[in-house]
Amino acid sequence: MPLSEQEQRLLDEMERHLMQNDADVVSAHAGDRALSYRNLIYGAVLLLAGVGGLIVGVVVGNIAGIIIGVVAFAAMLGGLMLALTPVHQSGGRDGGSATKAKEPSPSFMDRMNDRWDRRHEER
Repeated sequence: MPLSEQEQRLLDEMERHLMQNDADVVSAHAGDRALSYRNLIYGAVLLLAGVGGLIVGVVVGNIAGIIIGVVAFAAMLGGLMLALTPVHQSGGRDGGSATKAKEPSPSFMDRMNDRWDRRHEER
C-alpha cells in the first residue's frame, strides 16, 4: 500500500532527524585511540592472577586470607583497567614521520549513510 503525501513527508522528516542524530553519535568516537594487544594480554594475565589470589585468600580463611583477597581484588581491577585502557596511536610505525598522511577509512555508520543516500538518489 503506497504512502500518502503526508505520511511520506513525515517519513522524510523522521529520516532527516535520524540522520542528524546519527551523525552526532558517530562523530563522538574516540578518535585516534585504540586498544593495545600488549595491554590486553598483560591485563588478562593480571586478571587471572587476581582470580587465583582470590581463591587462595578464600582457602586460607584467616586475617591473612582477607588481606590476600583484597590485594587479589585490586589486582583484578587493575588488570581490567589495563586491558581496557585505550592508547594514543601515533601517525605510523616510524613515529609519525610519514610524508603522505593516510586518510582514515570511513566508519561503518558513514558507509551505511552513504549507501542510504545513494539508494534514495536512485529513486
